[in-house]
Amino acid sequence: METVCHVITKLELGGAQEVALHLVSHLDPSKYRPVLVAGPGGLLNEDAKAIQGLEVVILSWLGRPVHLFGDLAALLQLIILFRRLQPTIVHTHSSKAGILGRWAAWFAGVPIILHTIHGFGITPDQSPAVRWLFTWLERITGWITTHWIAVAQTDIDRGRRWGFFEKNVSLIRPGIDPQPFELWSDPRNRQAIRCEFGAGPDHWLVGTVACLKPQKAPEKFLAVAKNVCDRLSQARFVLIGDGELRQLVESLISRYGLEGRVCLAGWRRDVPASMKSMDAFVLTSRWEGLPRVILEARATGLPIVAADVGGVRESMQTHPSGMVVNDGDVEAFSASLVQLYHQSCESPGNVRQRADSLPREFRIDHMVQQYETLYGELLEGRRKEMRAQALGLSR
Repeated sequence: METVCHVITKLELGGAQEVALHLVSHLDPSKYRPVLVAGPGGLLNEDAKAIQGLEVVILSWLGRPVHLFGDLAALLQLIILFRRLQPTIVHTHSSKAGILGRWAAWFAGVPIILHTIHGFGITPDQSPAVRWLFTWLERITGWITTHWIAVAQTDIDRGRRWGFFEKNVSLIRPGIDPQPFELWSDPRNRQAIRCEFGAGPDHWLVGTVACLKPQKAPEKFLAVAKNVCDRLSQARFVLIGDGELRQLVESLISRYGLEGRVCLAGWRRDVPASMKSMDAFVLTSRWEGLPRVILEARATGLPIVAADVGGVRESMQTHPSGMVVNDGDVEAFSASLVQLYHQSCESPGNVRQRADSLPREFRIDHMVQQYETLYGELLEGRRKEMRAQALGLSR
């Protein structure tokens, strides 16, 4: 049985975290011993600890903000942990954990080092110097990376341009289980949730599910909400999520006079039911890998307006009611939503689908199968190398 350590900075409610959790909990237990390593304070830490057969290690110094002393301490913690566990595979997620986890694995002599790109940590809001530093760090860390996994083709193209990898990369989508989003919903339950969000039967409810952080641009979501509410008296908006920008979001709701028109719902664990209460979905992100929330909205049958970032176009392919607009273009977002509203009034069946059948590549069982196949190929390659080395020594 091979020990596989997955490393992620913080188990918050997000796509990368949910992919890592699902993967470690669904690997073949006859072949793999899964270990999940994360930093403190994650909302999903207790969920991870409840997974049968999963060893969870919380490292006190593994934090998201860049901190020289703290990052060196986290690196040392990881090296000590890997030397104790002696994993065959270390598999990292997210940029910070990806850098620290891969170097710790290399120092500890781990034979197979993998990294999944859930969108690069090189972002538009960084200064040129910071972008250069992070690009350089990813490039040199690529030298010790056995194999990369990308969730979107756009990240493979970008990684090749930046010199991170050549051929040692695979495309594996961050799949979802569509069933909870496709199941029939009791109209009474739907209306009860809409009421919580401040929407009555005659209102048109637009929503999003996102962490309140710069990447997700919640300020753009509110600017769009103001524009649409100014044009449509029936419009209501709900923002499901929480995070570091909550105070800014609350101040903008007040500044725009959107009390009673926009609901800041915080984190909810009933995302499928919450999505079924909506009439349209919006994603205003400034950068992404491939957002699983788009796949969830598709499976629910919602019309979608999303920013053209990362793998959004890839996630929207074949979706009959999806619109992609330029990142940050508030007017384009607003106009698209107003268009969807009028279409829903004229022919609601053509806008909201009963459910959008997701291609197999976006389904979570296929994702796990692809990862297990990749693990198997890399392990077999290592066994062949070891046999060849042993044969060479015997001669």
